[in-house]
Amino acid sequence: MTLYLKYRPKNLEELDLPEVSQSLKKIVKSGKIPHAFLFAGPKGTGKTSAARILAKIINCEKLGSDGVPCDKCEQCISISKGSNLDVIEMDAASHRGIDDVRTLRDAVKLAPAKAKKKIYIIDEAHMLTTEASNALLKTLEEPPDHVIFILATTNPEKLIETIRSRVTNILFRNATPTEIVRSLKRVAKGEKLKVEDDALSVIAQAAGGAFRDAIKILEQVIAEEKELSKEVLEEFLFRNKSFDTDRFIKLLIQKDTQNLIVEIGKLGPSGVATDIFLNSLIGKLRRSLLAKVGVGTEDVPELGKGDTVYLIELFSEALKNVSDYPIEELPLELAVIKWCEGAIQGPREIHPENSPSVKEDSAPLRSAEPPRAPPPPADTAPMAVALGEGIGVDDSIWKMILSLVKPVNASVEALLRAARPIGYDGKILTLGVFYKFHKERLEDVQHRRVLESIVGEVLKSPTRVVCTLVEPPPKKIVEEAKVEPVLTEGKDQDIIKVAEEIFGN
Repeated sequence: MTLYLKYRPKNLEELDLPEVSQSLKKIVKSGKIPHAFLFAGPKGTGKTSAARILAKIINCEKLGSDGVPCDKCEQCISISKGSNLDVIEMDAASHRGIDDVRTLRDAVKLAPAKAKKKIYIIDEAHMLTTEASNALLKTLEEPPDHVIFILATTNPEKLIETIRSRVTNILFRNATPTEIVRSLKRVAKGEKLKVEDDALSVIAQAAGGAFRDAIKILEQVIAEEKELSKEVLEEFLFRNKSFDTDRFIKLLIQKDTQNLIVEIGKLGPSGVATDIFLNSLIGKLRRSLLAKVGVGTEDVPELGKGDTVYLIELFSEALKNVSDYPIEELPLELAVIKWCEGAIQGPREIHPENSPSVKEDSAPLRSAEPPRAPPPPADTAPMAVALGEGIGVDDSIWKMILSLVKPVNASVEALLRAARPIGYDGKILTLGVFYKFHKERLEDVQHRRVLESIVGEVLKSPTRVVCTLVEPPPKKIVEEAKVEPVLTEGKDQDIIKVAEEIFGN
């Protein structure tokens, strides 16, 4: 058994985030358990552990007067093992469609097999399609008395508002280094390891605010029989030849795209996780930024203050996207290309000495940011016009989206040529898609992730993309507009051949 599972919190007192522990204790003490919860927060912060603890509290056969489950009865043991028939864990990423939710709606009508309550833990709930979310909504509004839902998500903003308004929200956050060290000490004590706090602090720094990642790192260090000292751990985690942040920053200063991409390509084969590298890189840039404002000495003088801020923002955004992309290095590669190639009109020249007439500190810090995409208009009714209402209307924003999608995934960009934006309400961008085949491919989870990430970046707001079938524009209008041809499902096209060309065999 892995250390993370072995030392998973067993009751609310052991939860690593104190505010989460306190919130759930108060709910349990009140004796009024809500019929639906939303556990929202970053990965590795204890959402699933908290859900299982809550399930044990609700179904424990010998619950203590203080609300602590006994961990000895049949219900507690089976929930801890993940084998309880009445505590069902679902992964919404692989069960995201309306048919899956319809099956769930039929199942909730059945009474529990043995437990007091039937509990559904739906992980990554934001991955449900809009249709599936709406189908689930009805059950959340009027659930049977014997059912409790616990939704868990890393992206609560992607859930439809009506679901968020009908659940009890419990917010999780990234752990502080002190909290991670405390969690690691519990593991070290259980494994009878002799390790100083400063060594555990090195692991906490590499974990990026995730308890789970910290314990995984400790487990790897133990497996590789590394000495549990501060110096050895720093060398192992941060100064490995394939993990040279100083060299990486020098290449950033030189805007050497090719060698930067080569360095990123070395991470995986060397066993270095992209998120750990990004945490180290952001930490180095942060220390440089603090030095520039008089706090600390680890400055990178070749980078101006504004450019340092911009790089921190770029890599922080990449870090948030690592777990959502099909290739974990991709967000880092995109950030590097944006910086070096100015994919979205990058920041000003990074060497202020080349422009002696400009005094960097005399301008507001925000001036170093790249120009923003045109914002959506305040009244969202005419949004289709702002985005490009069909062919022949000003569609600069839509063209920007297409231009950014193409280098990331040419297949998605090809599919989008058979679509047009028809509505935007500030949260949902509705695309009218001309053909069923294209709609199905755009709704594929990987393609949707790429598209929603770029759309959200352009519109400067987390955005869900919804596809609906519409009539294609007349051929005459397409020809007059001189746009690129789109794929069709007409008799003159072999759609299977087209699909193979786009997506591979």
